[in-house]
Amino acid sequence: MHIKSIKELDIANKSVFIRCDFNVPMDEFGNITDDRRIRSALQTIRYCLDHDCKIVLASHLGRPKGFEEKYSLKPVARRLHSLLKLDIIMAKDVIGEDAKTKAKNLKNGEILLLENLRFEKGETKNDPEFAKELAKFGEIYINDAFGVSHRAHASVEAVTHFYDEEHKGAGFLLLKEIKFFHHLLKRPTRPFVAVIGGSKVSGKLQALINLLPKVDKMLIGGGMAFTFLKAMGEEVGNSLVEDDLIDEAAKIMEEAKRLGVKLYLPVDLVVAQTFSEDSPIKYVTYKEIPRGWMGLDIGPATVRLFREALNDAQTILWNGPMGVYEMDKFARGSFQISHFIAQSYAVKVVGGGDTADLVQRAGDDEEMTFISTGGGASLELIEGKTLPGIAALMVENGEEE
Repeated sequence: MHIKSIKELDIANKSVFIRCDFNVPMDEFGNITDDRRIRSALQTIRYCLDHDCKIVLASHLGRPKGFEEKYSLKPVARRLHSLLKLDIIMAKDVIGEDAKTKAKNLKNGEILLLENLRFEKGETKNDPEFAKELAKFGEIYINDAFGVSHRAHASVEAVTHFYDEEHKGAGFLLLKEIKFFHHLLKRPTRPFVAVIGGSKVSGKLQALINLLPKVDKMLIGGGMAFTFLKAMGEEVGNSLVEDDLIDEAAKIMEEAKRLGVKLYLPVDLVVAQTFSEDSPIKYVTYKEIPRGWMGLDIGPATVRLFREALNDAQTILWNGPMGVYEMDKFARGSFQISHFIAQSYAVKVVGGGDTADLVQRAGDDEEMTFISTGGGASLELIEGKTLPGIAALMVENGEEE
C-alpha cells in the first residue's frame, strides 16, 4: 500500500482543497500562543502557490457547539497573512453562500480559508452529504492534518470518497509524521528508550504494550507511575491510581522482565496535600508517601536516575510529562528531563500534545529532532493502529511509505 505525496499529483493551475490542522492554543483575548501547527503547514501551502493553484484551506478549532465567535478562524487568517505575506480571503461560513461565492471567484495564487469546520454538525459525524459539499472546493484533495488523522471526520475520511487516487494525496507534514513514526518503530538506532508520562495508564496502556518489544528501556513518570507503584505493593497516599488497571500494570512489569527491557519507576517524589500554589510540599522516597498526601512531580533522585538511564540512548521517544507541569511548583522534574533530553545526541522524538507544550515552555523545542503536531494521532500510531485519515489515502501498487 502506498500514500501518494502531493508531489506525485498533477496540481498545476488546479484548485486544491487542503485539510490543515490549525487547532492552535489561544489565550483569553483570542491571541494565538503557539503557532507551530500553522507554521508546519506552510511547506505544503507554498508548494501549491509555486504551482499557481487556487487554494482552499480548511481546519477545525476547539470543540464548538454550533457557531461560536470565540472559535472563529479569523486569528488564524491573520497569522497566515503575517507568515506568508499574502492576503488571506476569509469565508464567513463553511459550505454556505459566502464560502461558495468566494471559492468561485478565487484566482490562481489566491488563498481562501473556510470558517471552523466544526461549526457544521456534519464534520464530526463523518456525514457524506457535508463531505460532498467540501469536495466541491477543490479538484485535488490534500490531507496535511496529522493531528486529526485518527478521527473519522468528514473533512478527513468521508471527503476522500469523492476523489479518485489521481486526485488525492498527503501534504509534506503528514508524510513527515508517518515516516518518522514508521522508522522509529521499525528501525530505531539502539539503545532505544521510551519516556512515558502523563496522568493515566488507561490512555497509554496499548502504547506501553506495543512499545515493550521494541525498546531497550522504558522510563515511567507522571501520575501513571502510581498505578505501577501500587501494583508493587507500595502505599501511594492520595496519589492518582487506576485501581482497575493494577493487574495490567503488574503484567507490563512482568513482560518487561521477560523481554529483558529495563523498566524504571520514580524512586522519590514531590508530594503535597492539595494541588495548589500555596500548598506545602515535601520531598519523599516512594516508600514514604504520607497518608493523605499525593505525588505531583518526580523528585531530584528520580531525575538523576532517569538521566543515567538516558545517558547511552541513541533514540528517545518522549510522550507525557513527569508531573503536573502547568503549576511551577510541580514542573521542575519535567523541565529537568526536558533539558537533559534536549542536550542528548540521540534522535529525540516528542509525541505532541502536552509534551510538545511542555518542551516549548522549557525552551527546548529547537533542540528536539522532531515534535509531532498530533498528540492523540501519534499515540495511536505508537499503539500500532491504522489511522482513518491515513487509510483513506492508501492506494494499491506502490512503494510502501
